[in-house]
Amino acid sequence: MTLTEKISAELKASMMAKDAERTGTLRMLKSAIGYVQIEKKVDALSDADVLAVVQKEAKKRRDSSEEFEKGGRPELAAKERGELKVLEELLPKQLTPEETEALVMAAIAEAGATSKKDMGAVMKIAQAKAAGRIDGRSLSTLVNKLLP
Repeated sequence: MTLTEKISAELKASMMAKDAERTGTLRMLKSAIGYVQIEKKVDALSDADVLAVVQKEAKKRRDSSEEFEKGGRPELAAKERGELKVLEELLPKQLTPEETEALVMAAIAEAGATSKKDMGAVMKIAQAKAAGRIDGRSLSTLVNKLLP
């Protein structure tokens, strides 16, 4: 079952369960996937492309939630966190801090990095190995910390 099919099945199940919040989030996600399909001029997206869309939408929700909290709008922040929870169910299992550190150390060794100037090469390798199981900001912070 492709990720697109899984999203469609989840949408159908949420509609039958009359779960308005989940249904709305999944409809928004299908819409975003549709826009990417139109943009790329393809009939169907690969699972990797769909996963990228889910990650992008999840990041939007994380950022919006933080901004609403800062702006004193807890009810809107809670709505964003609810949508984020639904999106995170579709993402692969996130790496633990220990797994992330091991991955970054392996990427540093593979790139032969000796200073912070090599951060770009290390990030490229680490992101390829992480394959969407950690957000870029956390990965970047860890790479910066671990590079000499």
